[in-house]
Parts: sequence; C-alpha cells; structure tokens
Amino acid sequence: MNQKLILIGGGGHCRSCIDVIEEEGKYRICGIVDVPEKRNKNAIGYDVVASDHELDELVKEYSNFSITIGQIGKPEKRMFLYNQLKQYGAKLPIVVSPRAYVSKHAKVGEGSFVMHNAVVNAAAIIGKNCIINTGALIEHDVIVEDHCHISPGVVLNGGVKIRKESFIGSNTVLRERVEIGAQSVVSCGLRIMHSIPDNSLVRK
Repeated sequence: MNQKLILIGGGGHCRSCIDVIEEEGKYRICGIVDVPEKRNKNAIGYDVVASDHELDELVKEYSNFSITIGQIGKPEKRMFLYNQLKQYGAKLPIVVSPRAYVSKHAKVGEGSFVMHNAVVNAAAIIGKNCIINTGALIEHDVIVEDHCHISPGVVLNGGVKIRKESFIGSNTVLRERVEIGAQSVVSCGLRIMHSIPDNSLVRK
C-alpha cells in the first residue's frame, strides 16, 4: 500500500511535483497545505486541506511531507518549512521521477526532488531539500549542497560545486570544476566559465 503524503505549497511547481509523485507511484497524496484563502480549492485533483500554521497538528496524523513551493532566487521559505517539519519530527522523502536517471553511485538528500528527464551521474552528491528540475544534467562528481534549485535544462559539468542555498537559472551551462559560492543566484541562459564567490548575482 502506498504511503500517505502531504504537499506544502499549491502553486505551479506543486503541479509539476504532483505529476512526478503520481508517476513514481510510491506515495498517495492526501492533500495540500497552502495559505488560508486557498483552503478547499483544488490543485489538479487534490484539495488544500490546511494552512501553514496547522503543520504541527498535521504531523500528528501524517508522517510524510514534501515541500512543493518553488524557488526563484533565494530559498528562505523552503528552508523555513524544511526546518519546521524536521522540528516536528516529520519525514521528507526523496522523490525521483521514473523518467529521470540517478546513478546507483550518486547520493540524493532527504526532501529533494529529481524531476522528469533529469540525469544525476556517478559520484554526484545532491544535498537536502533541493530541486533538480526537468531535464537538468548533473555530471559525475558534482556536488550540489543543501537547499539549492537547479532549474530546467541546466548542465553542471564534471566536478562542479554548487554551494548551499543557491539558484541556477534554466539552460545555464557551467564549465567543469567551476564553483558557485553559497547563496548565489545565476540567471538563465548563461555560460559560466569561472568560479564565483558567495552571495553573487550573475545575470546577462
């Protein structure tokens, strides 16, 4: 029997996550947590059953939670929810699309999503509460630290390091062994040839 799962956040990213969860088939979605004004509204087949301030009560009834709000830029909201859920004793499963490839020699941290057609190659390490979005390529020996979003179509070549709480925009390509400093934001469609320091904002 599939385990019960509650989703937190009912926007556009949630709809993509629902599709991955349904295809993976390991969990049965029992509802969505969102802002109070969205209570009882529907997100492609699932009702908003509670708001954020009711999480402590929900954890008494359900064990498994997934954070399904998106991350454009900084990850503070996703980090806050992750830490709150851990404090309450909730479990945050790893969700991997059956249409993604994750090497048996790679590691993915709790609460992370690997979306459709993403590739996580050998000896890559993905941290906790990360989004590896649709069609992203994570090559061998890449490290993506906690609370990062690797957007659709990103290419992280071998040995790249993405430090914690960073965002890499769609279709950006990073040369091998480049390091992106913590809490950085890299815009979409770029070619990153050199390492950048913490708290950088890189755009066209």
